Amino acid sequence: MQRNVYLYILGMWLVSYLIRVLPLTLIRREITNVTVRSFLYYVPYVTLAVMTFPAILSATQSTVSAALALAAGLVAAWFGGSLFQVSVLCCAVVFVAEFFV
Repeated sequence: MQRNVYLYILGMWLVSYLIRVLPLTLIRREITNVTVRSFLYYVPYVTLAVMTFPAILSATQSTVSAALALAAGLVAAWFGGSLFQVSVLCCAVVFVAEFFV
């Protein structure tokens, strides 16, 4: 059993290392393809959204209050609310919705 753990750790290290090294060694010149550049531009935003969205829906006692806060936050952000204003609004919506749901 102990031997398998070291093999798993070695495999995870190898995969992580290759993901970081291969782009540096294979891509030597500037990327000019518009599609690839667009894809690489949006990768950090998509990664943040994928990590944040499940946490939003499981952070409260009920999924309904979380969904209401998410909707209110999206509307406030769409109309130009600052990060502080959006977060205060979402907290207030969750606080009020927990009483009724």
